[in-house]
Amino acid sequence: MIWRAYRRLELTFLLLYAVAFYLFVIHRSFHFSNYYRGKLSGLRPGWIPDHLNDVSDAQWRNFRSNLPILSVVLAFFTIIANILRYWANLTGRGMSFVWVLTSLSYLGYLHGACVVYILSIASLNFCMAKFFAKSKYYLGILWLLNLSILILNRVFDGYSFSLFGQQLAFLDNYRGIFRWHICFNLVILRIISFGCDYHWSYKNPQFDQEKHRGRCNICSTGQSCYFSLQERSIQSNKYSYSMYLCYLMYTPLYIAGPIVSFNAFSAQMDMPQKNYSLGQITWYGIKWLLSLLLMEAMTHHLYYNAFAISGSWRHLSPLEILIVGYGVVNFMWLKFFLIWRYFRFWSLMAGIETPENMPRCLNNCYDLETFWKSWHSSFNKWIVRYMYIPLGGSHRKLLNVWVIFTFVALWHDLEWKLLSWAWLTCVFFVPEIVIKSYISNVHVQSVLGVCIIRELKAIGGAVTISCLMVANLAGFVIGPSGISWLVSRLLRSDGLPLLMGTFATFYVGTKLMFHIRDAKQNHQLKEQ
Repeated sequence: MIWRAYRRLELTFLLLYAVAFYLFVIHRSFHFSNYYRGKLSGLRPGWIPDHLNDVSDAQWRNFRSNLPILSVVLAFFTIIANILRYWANLTGRGMSFVWVLTSLSYLGYLHGACVVYILSIASLNFCMAKFFAKSKYYLGILWLLNLSILILNRVFDGYSFSLFGQQLAFLDNYRGIFRWHICFNLVILRIISFGCDYHWSYKNPQFDQEKHRGRCNICSTGQSCYFSLQERSIQSNKYSYSMYLCYLMYTPLYIAGPIVSFNAFSAQMDMPQKNYSLGQITWYGIKWLLSLLLMEAMTHHLYYNAFAISGSWRHLSPLEILIVGYGVVNFMWLKFFLIWRYFRFWSLMAGIETPENMPRCLNNCYDLETFWKSWHSSFNKWIVRYMYIPLGGSHRKLLNVWVIFTFVALWHDLEWKLLSWAWLTCVFFVPEIVIKSYISNVHVQSVLGVCIIRELKAIGGAVTISCLMVANLAGFVIGPSGISWLVSRLLRSDGLPLLMGTFATFYVGTKLMFHIRDAKQNHQLKEQ
C-alpha cells in the first residue's frame, strides 16, 4: 500500500514537472525565435498570417513543396496497379511487370538519363548473384562491390556522362530533377538484401514457422506478420529479374523507404497484405494529416533548425543552445515521421506492408538500444538481419556496434561530422551494453531492492539522454568544435547549475517513461 501511494505521489509530481518544463521550453523558444528571426536564414513567408515558416531544412523543403504532385502521381500509380491486380487477376510475376513499367516512368522523370546508371549497377549485381550466389565468398564480394559503389557515387557526385566520352556529354543536360545517387543509397540496401536472401535460399532454412505461429499474436490468427514473411523461404522462381527490378524501384518506397527485405516484398507481390483493412489505412492517413498540421505549427513559430543551419546559435546562451539542440532533434523526428509514414501509407494502399519506421516517440526512449530500435526501425531490422547476425550477433556485440555505426555514417554521407556522431554514439553505447548485461543478472525481491534498482536505472537513463544530446548536437547542430565551446561554458561556475538542472530534467523524464511502460504492461496483462 505504501509503495503504491508513493508511486501515485511520484507520478503526480513527474506530470507537473513535465508540464512546467514544456511550458518553459516553448515560452523561451517563442522568445528567441521572434527576437532573432530577422537574422536567420531559411525563413520564408508562411500561410499563417504574420509568421515566417522555417524551411531551412532542404529535405523537408523539397518534400513539402513537392507533396501535391507527389500525391497525384502515387495515387494514380496505386489505382492503376490495384485495378490491374484485381480485374486482370495478376499475381507476383504479372504485378512485377506492372510496377517495373510504372517505376521506370517515375525514375525517368526523377533522374532523366541517369536511370542508365541505376539499371547498369542493378544488372551487374543481378548477374553476379545468379553466377556466384552458391559460393561461400559471394557475400564478401557483394558487400565489397556495393560499399565501393556507395563511396564512388559520392566521390564522383553521381558521375558526369562526359567521364565516359565527350560524345555522351550532352546527356548531362538531361539528369532529371533529383540526384540519382542520393536515392541510390536505399537501392544499395535492397541490392544487398536480394543478394543475401538469394544466397541463403540455397541453405537449409532455420526458421521454425510452427513455433513462431504459436508465439506470434498476428500469425496465430491466420495472418502473416512481417517477420515471418522475411524469414520463411520463397520459391526459387521468385528471384527473377523482373521481381528484382520491381523490388529495387518500387515507386511508393523508392525515394525514402521504409526498407523491406526482398523475401517479404516478393511474398506480398503474390499475396497482398491483409493486416490492415481499408478503414485502418484511411485512419492512418488522417493521423498523418494531423501530424502534418503539428509540423506546420512548429515551423511557423519555433525556428530551431534555422538556428542550427545559419550558425546563429552562437549568439544564444548555453540554456538556449540546449533548447535549440532538443528542438532540432524533435524537428528531425517529426520530419522523418511524416516522410516515412507518407510513403508507407501509399505502400499499404498498394498491398505491401513494411515495418513502421518510427514506432515510438523520440521522447519515450531512455536508453540507446531502445532509441535506435525506434528511430528508422526498418533500417535497424535490415542491419540486424544483414549485418549484426552475420557478424556474430550478441557474441561480438561490443565490436559490432563500431562496425555498424561506421557503416551507418558512411551510408548517410561522406562527412567527418557524421563519423564523429557515429563514434561518439559507440563510445556511449559500449558502457550501456556492459552495464545492462550486468544488471540483467541481478535479481532482487524486496521493495527496497526494487526501488534502488529503479533509481539506478533512472540515473542511467539520464546519463544516456545526456549522451544522445551531445552526439546529436555534434552531428547535426553545432559540430564537434561547437561541443568543445559549449562544454567549456557549462563547466564554468555560472554554467554548473544549468548542467545540474538539465541532468535533473532528464532524470525526471526517465522516471516518467518508467510509469508509461508500467501502465502499458498492466493494460496488456488485463487484456490477456
